[in-house]
Amino acid sequence: WDSAIKSIANIQHNRFCKGSQLVVLGQLDVSELMNNVEILDFNDIDDRSKLSQLVDKIDKDVSHIIFSIVKLGKTPIVIGGGHNNSYGNIKGTALAKGKPINAINFDAHSDFRILEGRHSGNGFSYAFEEGFLKKYFIFGLHENYTSKSVLDIIKKIEDRVRYITYDSVNIRKEKDFDQEMISALNFVNDDFFGIEIDLDAIPNIACSAMTMSGFSVEQLRQFISFFGKNKNASYLHICEGAPDLGEEKNNHLIGKLIGYLVTDFIKSNSALPI
Repeated sequence: WDSAIKSIANIQHNRFCKGSQLVVLGQLDVSELMNNVEILDFNDIDDRSKLSQLVDKIDKDVSHIIFSIVKLGKTPIVIGGGHNNSYGNIKGTALAKGKPINAINFDAHSDFRILEGRHSGNGFSYAFEEGFLKKYFIFGLHENYTSKSVLDIIKKIEDRVRYITYDSVNIRKEKDFDQEMISALNFVNDDFFGIEIDLDAIPNIACSAMTMSGFSVEQLRQFISFFGKNKNASYLHICEGAPDLGEEKNNHLIGKLIGYLVTDFIKSNSALPI
């Protein structure tokens, strides 16, 4: 967030980007929770339970804030933190809309893991199980890092959860990027949907699960612009960036990338709805 807001504030106000279309609400203060986390060991079962309880607390705050924004008729743009926040985004939007919503997730991972206590790998599965998420599409799943159990679960509920793998599009060229975006849109656009972006889908981006292989920044920007221009697009969430893990001399680049993604969304979402 700190890196992103500096970049966003440095974007020119002109006929392409209008500052009047954006309200900066602020950030959720989790410093106390982070202090509590430092003394916990993920490998200890009791500590793992405490970690899940802390994530639950963040869930409540995120869902309340998102609910309040959507209820006002505004479109939230959520920056920073882990992909655990997908749950609060979906729940808050669904409560404000008064019904379950759909989600499209640009991600190397499904984040549809088993319900074993809340963490960043099961935000969508919890939202699905609790009735806040109706249909879910994962765009760009990495075949090497998706477990058989997750694939088996998805296969059983493919009327509501589907995916396209990165390997089938960019490596084997079995499928076309633009055509797959159209197919994914047709799947989620029958109702309100959230746009989820995990920066670990982009190569060499400083984030929690860095990769050397993935979609390009240009493809990600096209993705956000394509989905953002639809009237059912209800929020944008950009997560998992970690400037502290980047190059010391260029740790502003994550924020600059997020600035591009935010303005791409605003430009497309502010146009005439289709």
